[in-house]
Amino acid sequence: MNTKTFTRIAMIAAIYTVISLVLAPITYGPIQVRIAEALTLLPLIYTPSIYGVTIGCFLTNLIGAITGVNPTGIMDSIIGTTATLLAALGTYYFRNHKIHGIPVLSILMPVLFNFIFIGMELGYLLFPEDFIRGSLICGAEVAVGEFISVVIGYFIIKILNNTKLFQEEV
Repeated sequence: MNTKTFTRIAMIAAIYTVISLVLAPITYGPIQVRIAEALTLLPLIYTPSIYGVTIGCFLTNLIGAITGVNPTGIMDSIIGTTATLLAALGTYYFRNHKIHGIPVLSILMPVLFNFIFIGMELGYLLFPEDFIRGSLICGAEVAVGEFISVVIGYFIIKILNNTKLFQEEV
C-alpha cells in the first residue's frame, strides 16, 4: 500500500467518524440515520475505501460507547463494524450488477446487513423477552435510516466518480 492510498483510507475513516459524532443524536439507537453510512458506497469507485469505512465505523462506535452517546456500548464496536465491513464488501462485490445502469444490489447491501446485524443487536438489548419481534422491528427502523443514507451516498458517489480524487493507481 502506498502513502497516497493509506492517506485516502485515513481520510475516509476520519470523515466517517467526524460526520457520525457531529450528528450523534441521529447516529445511534433504534431509530437512526447514520449519514456517514453513505460512504459504504465508496467501494463502487474506490476499492481501498472498504478499509476506511470499516475503521471509521469502528472508531465511531468505540468513541460513542466511551463517551456514552452510543446506547449499545462496546458491543456495537464489534457488531456494527462487522455489518459495515460486510456491507462495504457486498457493495464492492455487486458493483458490476446493474439494473438500468444503477448498481441496485450494491446499494442494498448496507441496508440488508444493517437490518440483520443492528436489528439483532438492538433486539437483544431492547427486547430480551421477544428477541425475534424486537430484531425485526429494530432492524426495519435501522433499515429505513440506512436506505436514506445510501440514497444520499449514491448521489455523492456519482459526483465523486467524475473527479480524479479516487482514481486508483495501476
